Amino acid sequence: MEALSSIIYTRNLVDEGNGRFNLMVLCWGEGHGSAIHDHANAHCVMKILQGELCETRYAWPKKRNDETKEPEELQELERNTIGLNEICYINDSLGLHRVENPSTANPAISLHLYSPPFSSCSVFNKQTGQRTSCKVTFWSKYGEKRNREIQDARCPEDN
Repeated sequence: MEALSSIIYTRNLVDEGNGRFNLMVLCWGEGHGSAIHDHANAHCVMKILQGELCETRYAWPKKRNDETKEPEELQELERNTIGLNEICYINDSLGLHRVENPSTANPAISLHLYSPPFSSCSVFNKQTGQRTSCKVTFWSKYGEKRNREIQDARCPEDN
């Protein structure tokens, strides 16, 4: 097993719940974070198992009828630190979010339950609000590492 100090951002599938949910363990290296993303109309519950994470929530980008308008930066709604054993919840009606490990010295680990499961979501550029579809991938499934080429092809963690 890797030393905890060398953890990178990984998504590890634990259970597929007969197609009704995905249970995952996410490992967050020091300073690592997700892109700003939606949840593809799913519900997400997250519990912190080690360390702490910072969740920043954003309003959905405004719909533009006139394509000549300048891009608009996403509006930050709130920022919360989620500590050991704390739980948080998000779905698309609450906005978009980004999760990151604010520590420069300690990794973090979180448990996520997504219902229903999804295979792609949208990631958003903070400065422009531009949406991009992103296929979700797993570093491991049921404790076995996945194909490295799949991981290398995934969307960037930060934007």
